[in-house]
Amino acid sequence: MTDDPHTAPAGFQVKRIYEAPEPDDGYRVLVDRLWPRGVAKATAHIDEWAKDITPSSELRRWFHEDPPGRHDEFTDRYREELSARTAHEILVRLRGLARTKPPVTLVTAVKDPDNSHVPVLLQMLRE
Repeated sequence: MTDDPHTAPAGFQVKRIYEAPEPDDGYRVLVDRLWPRGVAKATAHIDEWAKDITPSSELRRWFHEDPPGRHDEFTDRYREELSARTAHEILVRLRGLARTKPPVTLVTAVKDPDNSHVPVLLQMLRE
């Protein structure tokens, strides 16, 4: 297993919601707090919308004001949010799904998943 935060842990993969769903996507989890513009729920084939493991609206807005300058603090604050009981329970459940019925596809609308909340989420799923 790699320590690269941008590499999905075993059993997980990341796709943008604008990519067509495929049968080998497995269990598809939307990991954005807001529903993506221009995407019909019927065609997105999302199995779960996991709002409780996404950055809070306040944290998301704060981070988007200066992503490069706020990255480290964002990571710390987001990890703290992910340690909340509800988020922790979802992470545990998703890890279990990835082990028993892989893959679990984390679906996002962000333009650049490598420079968003997704690597932090992947790191937490790896732990």
